[in-house]
Amino acid sequence: MSLIVLCSAAGSPGVTTTCLGLALGWHRPALLVEADPTGGSAIAAGYLRGAIIPPEAMIDLALAEQSGGVLEVLPQVSQPLPDSPASWVPGTRSHEQARTLLSLWEPLTPVLRSLHATGQDVLLDAGRLGLYGSPEPLIYGSDLTLLVTRTDMVSLAAARSWAETLRERFARSGGSSALGVLLLGEGRPFRAGEVAKVLQVPVLGSVAWDPAAAEVLSAGTQPPKANLRARLTGRAGWQDSALLRSYRGVRGAITGQLREIDQQLSVTGGGAR
Repeated sequence: MSLIVLCSAAGSPGVTTTCLGLALGWHRPALLVEADPTGGSAIAAGYLRGAIIPPEAMIDLALAEQSGGVLEVLPQVSQPLPDSPASWVPGTRSHEQARTLLSLWEPLTPVLRSLHATGQDVLLDAGRLGLYGSPEPLIYGSDLTLLVTRTDMVSLAAARSWAETLRERFARSGGSSALGVLLLGEGRPFRAGEVAKVLQVPVLGSVAWDPAAAEVLSAGTQPPKANLRARLTGRAGWQDSALLRSYRGVRGAITGQLREIDQQLSVTGGGAR
């Protein structure tokens, strides 16, 4: 596995929180890259509660790109994520910096995909689609791109338009199986089958609707205490939360989908897109 991109069609459905949750429990070292052109590191401000001032990682990478040294600089700007084998490349501090990164995204794509050779996978937060400075080369050059959406009518109306664009772009590059949908809160009110029918993109998995647990990742709150049932069964409330259980399921689904893509490429004799 290598480069997995998460993005959204509209609003704030939880792309950053989901990226973080997946990275913290990844089965091997993972690199989380904040490439959202909106600016401001949600991880630094939320999960890390402003405890550190993140470096100008993306600006450093953009400068390194001019001399062809992105691969060498990437480890220097990566920051450890506490209590996990994952690391993190902070995003830009301001949306105004997005224009300076336009030339970075294309050369960064093969660099990030090459990290699988070092035993490292990349989870990339591309933010909301369609914004100026959006990392499109990374989205369409990924090993797997997931469109993250909630299941209410408003969210799906926005996702439907972008799903059509993504389908067409991935089909032209021969990578239709490298596109999927990730639901946040399946059944609120629509189910996976209904969403897949509307968007015409397979639903790869679903993240549980668990606001209290999600705030641990999005806002750095203390993990919720175990309820009575959890205490009686000896299972920690946070570790056994619906949110973390759903992340484990999504990780498995991602692994399975990437394995299927690899098998398809080996049969057809295709290479990297």
